[in-house]
Amino acid sequence: MKKLTNFLSVLLLLTFISPVAMAGGAKDKVGEPELTAEEQARMEEIELRVAEIKAMEFSELSKEELKEVRTELKELKREAKQAGGGIYLSVGAIIIILLILILVT
Repeated sequence: MKKLTNFLSVLLLLTFISPVAMAGGAKDKVGEPELTAEEQARMEEIELRVAEIKAMEFSELSKEELKEVRTELKELKREAKQAGGGIYLSVGAIIIILLILILVT
């Protein structure tokens, strides 16, 4: 029984470390979409606006102003996500993928 638990722990360790070690040397951005000049300028505007909002003193604002700032931040975040693209996986999907990989190997 002890040999089996040792084998499984080493197997899981290698399963988690191998992909990280293989991807660690890759510095290029293969999956990241390139932004056009207009999109890049808009992203810089969004970053500046978010920095301005972070620098604001929220204790001096009324409830309505706080609500407006919150909705503006949500809209900026949504716009930045759409421009950035990307693939998002849930925790359940990652667990299922790992189980399939373990069963196949």
